[in-house]
Amino acid sequence: MDDKKRNTTEPLIIAGTEIKRGTSVNIDMPLVRLYTDTEINMPIHVRRARKDGPTLFVSAAVHGDEINGIEIIRRIMRLKTLKLTSGTLILAPMVNVYGVLNKSRYMPDRRDLNRSFPGSENGSLAAVVAHRFLTEVVQHCDYGIDLHTGAIHRSNLPQIRANLEDDETTELAKAFGVSVLMNSNLRDGSLREAASDSNTRILLYEAGEALRFDELSIRAGQRGILNVLSTLGMINKPRRRQVATPYIANTSSWVRAHHSGFVRNLRKMGDYVEKGDALAEIGSPMGETLGVVKARRGGIVIGKQNIPLVQKGDAMFYIAYFSEEDEEIAENIQAMSEQLLPSQV
Repeated sequence: MDDKKRNTTEPLIIAGTEIKRGTSVNIDMPLVRLYTDTEINMPIHVRRARKDGPTLFVSAAVHGDEINGIEIIRRIMRLKTLKLTSGTLILAPMVNVYGVLNKSRYMPDRRDLNRSFPGSENGSLAAVVAHRFLTEVVQHCDYGIDLHTGAIHRSNLPQIRANLEDDETTELAKAFGVSVLMNSNLRDGSLREAASDSNTRILLYEAGEALRFDELSIRAGQRGILNVLSTLGMINKPRRRQVATPYIANTSSWVRAHHSGFVRNLRKMGDYVEKGDALAEIGSPMGETLGVVKARRGGIVIGKQNIPLVQKGDAMFYIAYFSEEDEEIAENIQAMSEQLLPSQV
């Protein structure tokens, strides 16, 4: 890895605070005041080594109800063994502070912050927050890891989404150490798109469910960040641990409900399914079975709806399709779970 992407001889200044080499600083970056005249700040932690090297940011809660990432960053901050040997680490546990306060995915103006980049200095609330984070944090960085979860009532298996057509990004995605990698197109207005325009390579980590802590997702995320820091030469290599074999999904799709009713799931996350396998039964309130939801082709369940109620057309199971043997991938996913949660398997 090329460890000198940016001009690191210049001072690093975030929200008017200069962070010198060999120091750690907590910054409360001012955002937009509420109409109650309450000032809202974005908390940022910056840690710099004395030695020159890459600059990496880790962000969470761009969607305010996706709180798994907040806990991942909290645990990274609390690691007494984390010593940067080179470069700069910027941790932003709550990008959408407003959403976290309201336990909401969105900003108070109902805009999706992850569709508001690059934003503007004088635009909407979402545009101002996006612009501030992009200019004060992201544009300083060579790399970034953006932490997400599934939406409300939906869970995602730990997975990395990234531009896997870029060799360096693929190397980092594999180093992260989860079983499922997905080549993901850039979305208009997303942080990942804006970062790409600033020549910042991004990994998007998806794991768990909104408004819930999921221990497997948290541990896999924490380990993945440390793996990336090690690969970039920013920390000493941790003692050798078994790392999940990464598999790149060619395509993926949702299997949707063909009836409205009550759900009895027959498959769980990480399961290997073949074409025609029953995924769930949908029944009426009067006990009648309305139909069975089946897999359209073989793959691995990497996302699912958790609430046992569906309307016709609702997305229920997210299945990824690979060129490798699906059974082998499912076994690898199970091994990762056993390694990270040995007492719960």
